[in-house]
Amino acid sequence: MIARRPRKRLTWAPVDFVLLSLLMVGMIVICLVVVASAYPGSGADLVDWKPTRSDELEAELEIDDVQQMLEAQNEYRRRRGAAELTEEDAERMAREDEAIRERGRRAGRGPGDGADG
Repeated sequence: MIARRPRKRLTWAPVDFVLLSLLMVGMIVICLVVVASAYPGSGADLVDWKPTRSDELEAELEIDDVQQMLEAQNEYRRRRGAAELTEEDAERMAREDEAIRERGRRAGRGPGDGADG
């Protein structure tokens, strides 16, 4: 008589573990979303975060920075004997520089090169 080998049983334990783990992660995510949507404030309120500077102060600081840079440029220009720059000159030069950069960006973005944006 030929001895029969016992049949191997298929076990689903690894698949069950993976499915159970994914289900638990999904439940945690769903619970967090529900709690976040039920919270009346924002995340900034939750951690008591406030911006360090107001928009008005930022604008004032920007104007002050531009004025200081213009004064420094004019000091160097006086030393060389060149005419001083006005704020309008600085704005015009900034617009020209931005236009040159934009042209360079458009020129570098040819058809089919994969550049997004």
